[in-house]
Amino acid sequence: MNLSNDCYPSRVSSREKIIRRTAPVIYPSDEGPPEHLSNSLLQQYLEKGYMLIPDLFNAQEVATFLETAEYMRRNTDILTSPQAITEISSGELRSVFQIHENHSGFSEVACDSRITDIARFILGGSIYIHQSRLNLKPCFRGQEFYWHSDFETWHVEDGMPDMRALSCSILLTDNDARNGALMLFPGSHQEFISCAGETPDNHYLNSLKKQEYGVPSDQGLSYLADKYGIDCAEARAGSVLFFDCNTMHGSNSNITPFPRNNLFIVYNHVDNQVGEPFCGKPPRPEFICSRQNIKPINMNQ
Repeated sequence: MNLSNDCYPSRVSSREKIIRRTAPVIYPSDEGPPEHLSNSLLQQYLEKGYMLIPDLFNAQEVATFLETAEYMRRNTDILTSPQAITEISSGELRSVFQIHENHSGFSEVACDSRITDIARFILGGSIYIHQSRLNLKPCFRGQEFYWHSDFETWHVEDGMPDMRALSCSILLTDNDARNGALMLFPGSHQEFISCAGETPDNHYLNSLKKQEYGVPSDQGLSYLADKYGIDCAEARAGSVLFFDCNTMHGSNSNITPFPRNNLFIVYNHVDNQVGEPFCGKPPRPEFICSRQNIKPINMNQ
């Protein structure tokens, strides 16, 4: 187990612990702010750990994304592939990983300068895709994604050294509080919750359906709610949500007739590539965590 240089130990004790963040939120950059990144948005990201940019993609682009998503949802080969995660109760498609590598309809958007320029500016230089996935929360029976910090999992189970990554969520449908829009604790990115327990073998096989390890206790979540409150990222399709890798977030189940479908692309700085998992378990598969196939994204790609 690689603990000697672990600044954010987690799942190593029976007790939960709060660790203050030491990494920057916005890293120094040689580039100027990109076109869509205003000073007010940048300040919000710095203070709250997320920002929402409306209508970054137009209706025609969103319609094309949705066609691809619907094809994937109905494709039996995709549904039975290792990259596919299904709902526990209904068996419907919940997520498909590595979409930037395996599905041409999403490979270009993952390198679209409208989002990569922002990620590059916030992370302070050259970036690559750590993970990509299509998240489907179908109408009536789409299950929740429980509260978690992505960095806690990427650090413990993938060996990501530091908080120099962010998630970009492209909304393919209207997201609101009724159909399970993402909720975030604004400001929680400044504190790392070291979770109790120990990582089971092959944890990803169950955690991607329902995460039970690497999640804060009720007391930890109450602490965050009392200190920071809870925001709901409601926006129209085509909007894009950027959030820091350590921002605590989750979403409710969807019992409405309106599906909630989003693309998730995770960008990591090239100097923050993953190493040996800090939990001492074997690395998770490449389709969940880019470990060998590292392709830096060029400017204006």
